[in-house]
Amino acid sequence: MKRKFNYIVLVLVFSLFFVDAEAQCAMCRAVLENGANKSVAEGINNGIVYLMAFPYLLVGGIGYYIYRTYRTK
Repeated sequence: MKRKFNYIVLVLVFSLFFVDAEAQCAMCRAVLENGANKSVAEGINNGIVYLMAFPYLLVGGIGYYIYRTYRTK
């Protein structure tokens, strides 16, 4: 039981740390640095948030399904 708890804590700790990265394509970076069109920058930022949210929702849903499956046994 303690080993499982340690594993869960380790996964949570690693998931809370973020690494800063500047990984944008040249065109996206040029558009955002220009600053002339704020709606384009907002659109790109919203797209990034949507693309980032769905993998977390999928993993959370799978985790919940596994939790419910093992809890009923």
